[in-house]
Amino acid sequence: MNRKIAVIGLGYVGLPLALTFSREGYQVSGIDLDLDKIHSIKIGKSYLLDISDDILHSEVISGNLSATNDFSVVADVDAIVICVPTPLNEEHVPDLSFLISAGNSLNEHIQEGQTVILESSTYPGTTKDVLKPLLERKGLTAGKDFYLGYSPERIDPGNHQFTFQAIPKLISGITEMCAQKIYELYSSVFDQIIKVSSTEAAELAKLLENTYRYVNISFINEFATLCDHLKIDAWEVIEAAGTKPYGFTKFFPSPGAGGHCIPVDPLYLQWKVKEAGLHSSFIESSAAINKKMPDYIVNQVKAQFLSNWKDARILVIGITYKKDVNDIRESAAIEIMRLLTQEGCYLEYHDPLISRMTLDGVTYQSIDLTEGNLANADCVIIATDHSQLPVEFIVKHASLIYDARNITRGLTGRGKIIRLGGGGN
Repeated sequence: MNRKIAVIGLGYVGLPLALTFSREGYQVSGIDLDLDKIHSIKIGKSYLLDISDDILHSEVISGNLSATNDFSVVADVDAIVICVPTPLNEEHVPDLSFLISAGNSLNEHIQEGQTVILESSTYPGTTKDVLKPLLERKGLTAGKDFYLGYSPERIDPGNHQFTFQAIPKLISGITEMCAQKIYELYSSVFDQIIKVSSTEAAELAKLLENTYRYVNISFINEFATLCDHLKIDAWEVIEAAGTKPYGFTKFFPSPGAGGHCIPVDPLYLQWKVKEAGLHSSFIESSAAINKKMPDYIVNQVKAQFLSNWKDARILVIGITYKKDVNDIRESAAIEIMRLLTQEGCYLEYHDPLISRMTLDGVTYQSIDLTEGNLANADCVIIATDHSQLPVEFIVKHASLIYDARNITRGLTGRGKIIRLGGGGN
């Protein structure tokens, strides 16, 4: 092996993976159609918060990492890893257009003896039924002339508890030899490799991981709304239940599930089971609960105003889908903002990681958290709990706070604080 690989798709999954191989001495060709990403990599400027400029710049300067939009570079590598987006369309049907485009481009340059690995989240059967035929159109046969398999990405942006390489890596192949080739490649960079029997099993394992989280996030959000009505603090109850050393995993209330996986993967599974004539009531119920959380929060805020709601000045703090990431995909905070504008409120936002954003054709810029801006707001909604937020300063100067993340717990200020799931306080 000459230790050359290509990584297609340089987003939240692809770039960390490319750097992982690069730092282990591989020559990595990153491929992406986004010219801004390619330019950023070439100048050593990271667009992901979990990756420092120094690390990226060092790998580029070493010659181990390069970036291009030219698929022809794959002709000279041993392995190709596909990490392209697999979103849902407006009808909540899997959109595999990025994968199909990548497969068509690869077909022009794939060589005998190469290993191709799909990492994008998708429904069971995609590797064999969609990707395999695309790669075989040139006349090569998967499992004989080249090796094909699936290994689900496992990355949690903003989570520094587990290093990328320490997270156990699931692998699979369409044949035993394919799985062996993928094992040899990934075992050179990951600490633990777990082989499953088929690509379908690996694809479904990824959907199970995120559907488990989605269902539990939905349940705890519903539990929080019930606790509000019961006048009991959900956060205290969750911590109390969490003292049990077995059989319980803590999940916490939030404005909803967001990001590129959690709200999408369960609907991939739901689509697949519907295609088979089956039904998943858990996924359907979970989707309905999470979808209504922004409405619930806006209505709770609205209930604090007697007559001037239409003219209310609302400041939303934190608009990314989770803390300490600069990603607003599927963010519940964005839906909260949309609902507020539909209610006629005057809307402003602050997010240290998102300097500007466009919502329904209107461009907003993040404002500073000054004493004046906080005091002028009729209500401050803390939708995302970034670590760098000056929580005590916010509490000191805001007249009304709706805390959807419980970061004001134990603090008192000049105004009223309402917490999601706080039992009405």
